[in-house]
Amino acid sequence: MLRGLYTAASGMMTEQRRHDTVTQNIANINTTGYKQVNSVKHSFPEMLVSLVGDKESPTPKRIGKLATGVFAEESMSSFVQGDLKETHKGSDFALLSNLGLNDPATGDPIPFDASGKYVNEDGEVIYRPQAFFTVMDNNDQVRYTRDGGFTVNAAGDLLTSQGQRVLDSDGNPIVLPAGQSIDSLKSDAQGNLVASDGNAIATLGIVVVNRPQQLVRDGNGVYRADDPDAADIRELQAGDGAEIRQGYLEVSNVDTAQAMVDLLSAQRAYESNQKMIQYYDKSLDKAVNEIGRV
Repeated sequence: MLRGLYTAASGMMTEQRRHDTVTQNIANINTTGYKQVNSVKHSFPEMLVSLVGDKESPTPKRIGKLATGVFAEESMSSFVQGDLKETHKGSDFALLSNLGLNDPATGDPIPFDASGKYVNEDGEVIYRPQAFFTVMDNNDQVRYTRDGGFTVNAAGDLLTSQGQRVLDSDGNPIVLPAGQSIDSLKSDAQGNLVASDGNAIATLGIVVVNRPQQLVRDGNGVYRADDPDAADIRELQAGDGAEIRQGYLEVSNVDTAQAMVDLLSAQRAYESNQKMIQYYDKSLDKAVNEIGRV
């Protein structure tokens, strides 16, 4: 009986975390470049239940497996391309990323599914590479984002909406010439910025992360790479399948309808586990206070 109590309690904690994850997604529906987060559940190690043998059949008999609960293993970001919203502002930039990857064994293009995932014959999960703007935070640490809503401060530094400095292809902060208006900037599909007088300013620093699931969320749609080698980060090259769209912003890729379904599902599952705990509590109360008196 206590095993069932613990199983129901673990289910409640898992559904609470799932509820919190979906709520976070819904709260960021209007956040530029936000990537949906999905909660991954995993069962506790299963136990093999056996029947102890008697004198006639000393060999134990296997009855079957018994699950001992569930837990929220991790929260994974979905880097699926979000829709582009036209803003008609020269300071807004969107990354249109449709990168591919070849199978190292056969050399053929990998057929990713709609979620940007592919599972090979060995069960290995491969994710579609993604392109990101490179930025620098206040501690001079390189970060990655898909939020291209840029601004300029009094010193001419090109900044993100969170105040981080936008880097060029050489890893240096981009500084606009004196008197240059950000709205009059011109950019081509490769991110080459040109001033209003026709002079080249810089090239937006864009990288390709071949293993985007190795990135760690740093808040406000910004990611960091604790292990750049594991993330396999490289510079964007011509023909990679990614381009810059000036005057556009990439909106959140959260599926609103599915998020509401997941929210209600998590709530119902939480209530079901809660009722099971109440049932076990009443059963234990009866066993101790009524049957125990006999």
